[in-house]
Amino acid sequence: MIDLSASASTHRIDRRVYGQFAEHLGRCIYEGVWVGADSGIPNKNGIRTDVVDALRHIKVPLVRWPGGCFADEYHWLKGVGDERQPMVNTHWGGVVESNEFGTHEYFELLDQLDAEAYINGNVGSGTVAEMQDWVEYMTLDHTAPMAELRKRHGREQPFKLEFFGVGNESWGCGGNMLPLHYANQYRQFQTYVRNYGDNRISKIACGANSDDYEWTEVLMARAAGHMDGLSLHYYTLPTGDWDAKGSATDFDEHGWYETIRQTRRMDELLTRHSAIMDTYDPAKRVSLIVDEWGTWYDVEQGTNPGFLYQQSTMRDALVAALNLNIFHRHGARVRMANIAQMVNVLQAMLLTDGSRMVKTPTYHVFDLYSDHQDADFVGLPGGGAGAFDSHGDVTVSRKDGALTISTANWHLERGIDAAFDLPANVTEVLRAEVLTSAAPTVHNTFDAPDAVRPVELPVRIDGRTLRFELPPRSVATVRVGQR
Repeated sequence: MIDLSASASTHRIDRRVYGQFAEHLGRCIYEGVWVGADSGIPNKNGIRTDVVDALRHIKVPLVRWPGGCFADEYHWLKGVGDERQPMVNTHWGGVVESNEFGTHEYFELLDQLDAEAYINGNVGSGTVAEMQDWVEYMTLDHTAPMAELRKRHGREQPFKLEFFGVGNESWGCGGNMLPLHYANQYRQFQTYVRNYGDNRISKIACGANSDDYEWTEVLMARAAGHMDGLSLHYYTLPTGDWDAKGSATDFDEHGWYETIRQTRRMDELLTRHSAIMDTYDPAKRVSLIVDEWGTWYDVEQGTNPGFLYQQSTMRDALVAALNLNIFHRHGARVRMANIAQMVNVLQAMLLTDGSRMVKTPTYHVFDLYSDHQDADFVGLPGGGAGAFDSHGDVTVSRKDGALTISTANWHLERGIDAAFDLPANVTEVLRAEVLTSAAPTVHNTFDAPDAVRPVELPVRIDGRTLRFELPPRSVATVRVGQR
C-alpha cells in the first residue's frame, strides 16, 4: 500500500506540460487543422470543427507553431495578407506550401481552443530584422509600419504572444551550429524580441538534443540571464536506430519493453540537465521546456516518408503516461512540454482522413490526465520516484478539494493490486476510468474508432483506503473528493 496520509504538495504542475506542437509537416496543418472556409468539412473560419472540439475537451493549454525544422525556413511575410507567397517545404517531403495558414490563422486556432501562443522564430535562414518585424506585427499597438500592416490585413488589436522561441534545433536542422556560436546568436536575436504595451513575452532559447549536456552548460553559462526558458528534445525510438526505428503496430515483446525503457530515460535527462541549470540558476527562474517529445517510428506503409504519419497503440499510451508522470515530478523546473505532434504526425492526438477523425490512445491519456493541470503535485512517501510494484508508475495531485491518482502498468501480462492510504476519508468518487486494450498492437482506425477507449474502473473504498485492480498494459485515473 502507498501511504499518502502525510504526503505534502511540493510544487504546482503547470498546465503547459500538456502543450501541443503543430508543425507545417505532412497533414498536420493542412487537412488536420486547416481545411479552408469553403470546405465541405465542417469548419469555423477555415479550421475544422471536430478537431477543435476534441482538443478543447482535453483542455489544450498552448500550441507551438510553425515548427520544428520548418520554423527555420519560414518567412512570415509570405503567410499574411491576401496575396500569399508559396514556398517549398524542403525538410518535409519537398511539397509546395501555399502559406494559406499563417499568423492570423494560427491565432484564430488559438482563439477557438482558448489556448496560449508559442511561436518559433527563424534564426537558421532568417534575420534579426525579420524577427523584430514579426514581433512588432503581432504585438505592437501603435502607428508604426508593422502594426499598420497588421491592421490592413484585418486585425486592429494586437495579438497576445506569451512565448517566443529563438530558433529551433540550432544544433541540427536549424543551422548546424556549435553551442557557443548559437549562444552568441541567441543573445543578439533575443534583444529584438521586445515587449510592447502590456504584452510580456517569455523568451525560449534552443536547448539540447537529448543528452548533449555540453550544449546546456554553454547556453546557461553564456546566456541564462537573457532567457526565460531553455528547450530540450528527446524522442522515444524502440530500436535506438534512426534509420530503422521499427513499426508502430507490428512489434514483439522486446519492442514493447525496449520502448518503455527508452521512454523512462527522460527522467535521467531531466535530472542531469536540471542539475546543470541549477548551477547557473539556483532560483529556478529559467524553465526547462521539453518542446518536442514522443514516439518516432517508421512511417505507415504507403504514406509519404516525409510526412511522418504513424499509428498509435496502447504502447504509445504508456509512453505518454510515463512521460507526463516524469514531467510532474520535475515540475519545479519543467514548466512546459509539447508532444510531437497534434494531428496526423508522429505521436498524434488525432488522425484524420478527409472528413473523418479518430482519437488515438494517446489522446485518451491526455483526457485521463486533464485534472492534473495546474494542480498541486503530491510527492510519494520518502521522496519516491513514482514507481510502485515492479512495473508500475503513479502520479498524484490535489486540486479543488479533490485528489487525483493516475497510474500506469507497463507489464504485458501481469496486473497490479493498487492500494492507497489517503489523507482523509473519501466523500465521493468523481472519476474512475481505465484505458487498456485486448492486445498490445490494437489501435483505433477510421472503421473501428473505439477499439481502445477508456472504460469505467471498479474501485473499493473503505474510509480513507482506496483500492483497484490495474490490468496489464493500462493507464488509469481515479479522482476522489475528501473531507
